[in-house]
Formats: sequence, structure tokens, C-alpha cells
Amino acid sequence: MPTFIMLSTLTPEGVQTVKNNPQRIREVNSEVEQLGATVKAQWSVLGRFDFVSIVEAPDETTMARVSLELGSRGTGRFETLSAIPIDDFIASL
Repeated sequence: MPTFIMLSTLTPEGVQTVKNNPQRIREVNSEVEQLGATVKAQWSVLGRFDFVSIVEAPDETTMARVSLELGSRGTGRFETLSAIPIDDFIASL
């Protein structure tokens, strides 16, 4: 299944939501599953982004739907990268 790296930055509203209800992070991951993708791993990070998530989805269209749905809430901004396994990348050269 295709793998994507989702970089997330909370808006001020998102920061307040997470501060008031930290379990909201896990709830959002469950909502991602309802949209057809799976959060395989997730980290809170320091720097430009607040979270790095490894997400599997059947295709780019599904991942675009996840990004659009999450972004439409106004609690975060998302940048999604398609991840190509290094062996697949080398084989394609």
C-alpha cells in the first residue's frame, strides 16, 4: 500500500484544542481511518512542524481527501509527501 508522510502544523485553534483535550489527536487518527487511510506511526516534533505522521492509503486520491478534510477544519495545516521505498526508487533508475 502506498505510504505518505504527513507534516502537520497546528493553528492557534488547534493548539487550544489539543491543550484542552490531548486525546483529540487519537480521535483524529480514527477519523483518518474512516476516510480510508491508516496512521502507521506518529511523532510530536519540535521545529517548523508539530507532528510527523506516516500514513498508508490506497492511492493519492484517498490521501488528498484526508488532507482536504483535515485542512477544512481550520485547526491545522498539512503538507503531504509521497514516500517511495528506496529499493523501488533504485530499481526505477
